[in-house]
Amino acid sequence: MKKILSTLLCASSLLTLASCAGGPNTQTGAVLGGLGGAAVGGIIGNQSGRGLEGAAIGAGLGALGGAAIGNSQDQRNGQRQQQYYQQQQYQQQHYPQQPQPYGRDPYGRPVDAYGRPIYR
Repeated sequence: MKKILSTLLCASSLLTLASCAGGPNTQTGAVLGGLGGAAVGGIIGNQSGRGLEGAAIGAGLGALGGAAIGNSQDQRNGQRQQQYYQQQQYQQQHYPQQPQPYGRDPYGRPVDAYGRPIYR
């Protein structure tokens, strides 16, 4: 009994330290999963007369599941962000900005730095 509880305590402390290494969704998922797992595990464990053990096991499993789901969300957000920046870089290379008017010619039309008219 003590061996099981000490093993679970070590595992939960390792999970707590490991959850700090991920992104924000990983950490949030681990905390919420641990809380939900502890509640469900405590209820199920109480039915069999071992509420504390059930809560500890449920907290560990819930934290693992929540961290896994949060980690996948963080990875998906990272991929979307990378795709966004690649798209912005492509657009800047292939669709350059219109030249800004440098001034105006005698007729009031905008011209660039070389005096050429800018047509829009």
